[in-house]
Amino acid sequence: MNRPIAGPTHDKDLPVGRHPLQLYSLATPNGVKVTVMLEELLAAGHDGAEYDAWLIRINEGDQFSSGFVDINPNSKIPALLDHSGTTPVRVFESGSILLYLAEKFGAFVPTDPAARAECLSWLFWQMGSGPYLGGGFGHFYAYAPTKIEYAIDRFAMETKRQLDVLDRRLAESEYLGGSDYTIADMAVWPWYGALAKGLVYDAGTFLQVEDYTHLQRWTDQIAERPAVKRGRMVNRVMGDPASQLHERHDASDFDTKTQDKIGTDASGS
Repeated sequence: MNRPIAGPTHDKDLPVGRHPLQLYSLATPNGVKVTVMLEELLAAGHDGAEYDAWLIRINEGDQFSSGFVDINPNSKIPALLDHSGTTPVRVFESGSILLYLAEKFGAFVPTDPAARAECLSWLFWQMGSGPYLGGGFGHFYAYAPTKIEYAIDRFAMETKRQLDVLDRRLAESEYLGGSDYTIADMAVWPWYGALAKGLVYDAGTFLQVEDYTHLQRWTDQIAERPAVKRGRMVNRVMGDPASQLHERHDASDFDTKTQDKIGTDASGS
């Protein structure tokens, strides 16, 4: 699917559900950031955060449809369309969506200037660091057809440095932004929390993730949040069928429409 140009490859409109917030995504780490945020908002009592989550199968090229490109010209998930105003608002890039929702609902981002700056610094730290982890280490360690020792070593050292950055911060602070759970944690956890538990790239032993004890504490703490557990399930197409909710249109879907209950496989057939 790599190509040197942008734009759609085919014409197809995106579906639209009944809620103002329409999410088009897949449960990659970047997608999980947003579904966790939406579930946290609902858990905190923000009824306006009800949403429809539509599955975008990136391995099948759904992100190159004309409808998706209209929302995100970069053809990457997640993408959000907010119909709550007179004119729909498109929001793309996971960090941008987190900040948009935090400001829209006045939640999970501090109002104190110093605390807000700390939170946003860690949010953008993840946005800048993530490509080294995913596109760099993950690609060369797990996916590249040719194993290049220099590339693996280079990106492994950078990944371990990033893990140490997080571990040092979490040694002095309960959460990344301070004493409160914020969008900074929601942005970092799906990537680095999964890495710390050896759930991505099968690289836990190689990276010695157990050495980062403060990161492990934070990872476990966030994983126990009910909204996080729900957010991880949305648009998920891998793993235990009971953990897969391909589309989410109502809170009751978690109880009635996971793949183990509706009897279809991960491909949707």
